[in-house]
Amino acid sequence: MRTLNEYMAMPYRMEIAEDQDEGGYVVSFPDLPGCLTCGETVEQAAENAVDAKRTWLTAALEDDKENLFPFDVAGDPFYSENNMQRLRRSVAQMEATRDIVHKVKLE
Repeated sequence: MRTLNEYMAMPYRMEIAEDQDEGGYVVSFPDLPGCLTCGETVEQAAENAVDAKRTWLTAALEDDKENLFPFDVAGDPFYSENNMQRLRRSVAQMEATRDIVHKVKLE
């Protein structure tokens, strides 16, 4: 089972809408049913959204829910564990190469 931090790092779609009745902004995560929050400004609403997402995911993990992947990730074979490991290695290699090239240019 994945950890809270792994789920927090996943690309859940966040929707922000202006609240015409109450003022401020409402944030929801379509992939996390019932995960809603609000804020006076877009920035405050987005900050509150991080806490709301963490709280929702924590409760889901405590209830032993599985497959909490974002909708776009759950059915996509690209996001299999093997592919993600290869992607992480590729990114690390690219970063290492970039650092070497940057160091050579400085010298």
